[in-house]
Amino acid sequence: MKTGFFFSLLIVILFATSCGPEEIADIVLINGKVVTIDKDNPRAEAVAIRGDKIIAVGKTSMIEKYIDSDVTKIIDVEGKLIIPGFNDAHAHFGPVNPDYVELRYITDPAIITQKVQEQVARSKPGELIRGGHWEHEMFFNKEWPAKELIDAISPDNPVILSRADGHSVLVNSYVIKNSGITKDTPDPFGGEIQKDPVTGELTGIFKESAMRLLRYGAVKIERSGEEEAAKEMKGYLMALLSARELGITSIQIPGPGDWKMYKRLEDEGELTCRIDIGGVLTIDKERLAGYSELKEEFPPGSDWLRFGYLKGFIDGTLGSGTALMFDPFDDEPDKAGLAQMTYEELVSRVLASDRAGFQIGIHAIGTRANNWILNAYEMAVEINGKRDSRHRSEHAQILIADDIPRFADLGVIASMQPTHCITDKRFCEKRIGLERSKGAYAWRSLMNRGARIAFGTDYSVEPLNPMEGLYAAVTRKDRLGEDGDGWFPEEKLTMEEAIELYTLGSAYAQFMEDRKGMIREGYLADIVVTDQDLLEIAGDQIMQTKVIMTIIGGQVVYVAR
Repeated sequence: MKTGFFFSLLIVILFATSCGPEEIADIVLINGKVVTIDKDNPRAEAVAIRGDKIIAVGKTSMIEKYIDSDVTKIIDVEGKLIIPGFNDAHAHFGPVNPDYVELRYITDPAIITQKVQEQVARSKPGELIRGGHWEHEMFFNKEWPAKELIDAISPDNPVILSRADGHSVLVNSYVIKNSGITKDTPDPFGGEIQKDPVTGELTGIFKESAMRLLRYGAVKIERSGEEEAAKEMKGYLMALLSARELGITSIQIPGPGDWKMYKRLEDEGELTCRIDIGGVLTIDKERLAGYSELKEEFPPGSDWLRFGYLKGFIDGTLGSGTALMFDPFDDEPDKAGLAQMTYEELVSRVLASDRAGFQIGIHAIGTRANNWILNAYEMAVEINGKRDSRHRSEHAQILIADDIPRFADLGVIASMQPTHCITDKRFCEKRIGLERSKGAYAWRSLMNRGARIAFGTDYSVEPLNPMEGLYAAVTRKDRLGEDGDGWFPEEKLTMEEAIELYTLGSAYAQFMEDRKGMIREGYLADIVVTDQDLLEIAGDQIMQTKVIMTIIGGQVVYVAR
């Protein structure tokens, strides 16, 4: 018996000494400050990668055994911060349009005239001119823009300029005339055709469902199929380049997207970001069957291109004055927002999509909007049975106190975009008052009650850069900076919490917390290195922080020059 024991022990010793490390790394990052977001191993110095997975995380001295000088690429980050790749849980990601008239952050409405005029000069008569991201609350007069800004310089071109939130547009008279809309045209359900309060004439602003009435009447610009395909591909490649420069390794697209193009990018080795694409929240059985087929083709087990969730809308936005509230707006007491469907229709769609086994995400900004979707999700549990559905409130911006604990109780994800806070805080109290504003962007309150939060940007409503979101989450201050502790500072997060919501939190929201969102052995090697230590720098330095290296699936896809 003793002989057998010692023989077995000898075999174990010989095996252990002869095999060395389990694997030789393809890449090692050494001498860094690794913030792993792994509570079992929160800090490290080095990471070893083989293939598309992390094989070891620890001290630099420990990682050395995974190095073979003939095989391993050694990257000394010289003390820089290493974090998981950013996962944008809500981005309207797609090809970049080089002809888009960019109006973000302008303060003078006259710039709209100038920029549109420049694009008209580059365009053919009848060619559609698109642009946007204007925010009237940033204008020096804080007034809605009107068609007179663009009519005189665009008599022969349709012009459509979206507000930053995408829930309102400014169009010129060319579009209005082509659409057959007059001052006598009634508002559609869930929409508003803005009219001058004195004259009753159309201003050129169309909100929510009223945008569906617009017919641009654009002249089709003749291009060959090859030219169109090349232009589209270039736009996607530009978008992917922007994402990897910003350290974004995963994006969850709310609603439908171009499956064929992303599959082509994947097949050609050009896809440098993991993509989830979903569908539309519906009761239609044929449509749901089609989504089931897509889900089989792009299954949850995939690491690159996956079917996500079904997206619905229940209201508009705070900035457009269309968020669905329980009580009227302080600055427009005759309005309390616009529902995009009836409560009964909402419940029917949620029950049908939940019964079919889909995850659901619903755009909900206002107090009533969020209350309605929580009610619908609760009914889905009662009628269809409880499961790990991880349904989502997309934005979850303004909540009543009683609804905050319901997120954790129902297992509903608060899919939030922190930059909305510092964009909207300029006018939030004017619109809904001090008391209701206490329930706005309530990250800390939700976390304290056990809710799961996923961070994103809502690009292109807001910039794609995660650093702006991190800044918003930890300061709740204007982008230009301001004195004091920030807007409702009790809702602020620590930097490490904000990073976690932008990585592991977003991974949880897409059922992938078992393989990404942390720097952990066995996890996908999606890693970012920054030029500043986000955990140590002052708040006013966060947005100046740059990503200097992005690794996705064990491949270095970006290095700053």
